[in-house]
Amino acid sequence: MAMTDPLADMLTRIRNAVQRRHTTVQMPASTLKAEIARVLHQEGYLQGVERIEEGGHPVLRLHLRYQAGEAPMITGIRRVSRPGKRVYVRLPHIPHVRGGMGVAILTTPKGVMTGAESRAQRLGGEVLCYIW
Repeated sequence: MAMTDPLADMLTRIRNAVQRRHTTVQMPASTLKAEIARVLHQEGYLQGVERIEEGGHPVLRLHLRYQAGEAPMITGIRRVSRPGKRVYVRLPHIPHVRGGMGVAILTTPKGVMTGAESRAQRLGGEVLCYIW
């Protein structure tokens, strides 16, 4: 059976791995997932990202990051735009997540980026998810 929302599957795998205190999480790879993982790594939520082949299929392996007291860097994830209800925003309406303590991830005409980068480049786009 085909997966209807691969991005929601990715976010759920990350959420579940963080709750179980896993150090890594694997998922089927795609270009969009790799770009989101790149943004999470760039923002400090992940230690590293690997793209590997397993059984002849591309797999994305994310190394989760924890603080010194074993508290996870990712405390919450929320999918915003879904296949049934796409959410697009223009420049003045790009959201601030948790008063600036979180990150909104957008896909814009210039690629996947955070809300802050999108504001700096004066671009709107589709709001994929919030992470804090």
